[in-house]
Amino acid sequence: MKKIAIYGKGGIGKSTTVSNISAAYSEENKKVMVVGCDPKADTTRTLCGRRLPTILDTIKNNKNPDVNNVLFKGFGNVLCVESGGPEPGVGCAGRGVIVAMDLIEKKGVFTDNNLDIVIYDVLGDVVCGGFAVPLREEFADEVFIVTSGEYMSLYAANNISKGIKKLKGNLSGIICNCKGIDNETAIVRDFAEMIGSSVIGIIPRDETVQKSEIEAKTVIEKYPNSNQSEEYRKLAKNILNNSSSGVPEPLNDDEFEELFLNLSNCI
Repeated sequence: MKKIAIYGKGGIGKSTTVSNISAAYSEENKKVMVVGCDPKADTTRTLCGRRLPTILDTIKNNKNPDVNNVLFKGFGNVLCVESGGPEPGVGCAGRGVIVAMDLIEKKGVFTDNNLDIVIYDVLGDVVCGGFAVPLREEFADEVFIVTSGEYMSLYAANNISKGIKKLKGNLSGIICNCKGIDNETAIVRDFAEMIGSSVIGIIPRDETVQKSEIEAKTVIEKYPNSNQSEEYRKLAKNILNNSSSGVPEPLNDDEFEELFLNLSNCI
């Protein structure tokens, strides 16, 4: 079983990336499971065509729910779970991840479904202990970070790499989800090199993404023959075939500021 965690700041396109590469794997007859570790619980929306009941919401009414109450099949028979989180301003968002991991492990979801690939979509950075669960508890073997060439996205990526190093995890690559800024791929490649990693895939900015999400579908389902779908398939293949990973060497704040200033001056 290949166990992957995909991290990145909120709004950078983690869920879109996760859902589309999962759909790509399903086309290759891989048995895939997606675990949404974001309190917004929107990772699997485009795979299932709707928002799913979350584990946290489900156990409010039933402390020991049946696995069918929390595990759902989406496009391409991808298995989908959403951890969920508390209402805004109440409680720790990472608690949902902790509870979800505990429940699905106890229910034998990982072992009973003959899975080929498990993908965790994890919010933000690993400052909160709950969001570090996929790494800390060794649910995930590989970590990929989604970023753009924007300052805050790269800043979050650097913070995530700090968490990975602290937990003695391995960073397997950077995914550049383009936002359309000048020299974006060069900026992300330079950043990846500075922290001892590399860019494993580049996803161009494309209107098919938003059009698909409006209909709660992946690009691969809505536009299977599009160039964008091919880019997601290419990324999925790169991740599956990846054999390079290592402990990152994140930048301190002064080094990051200097790097970004130098990169920006080249634009």
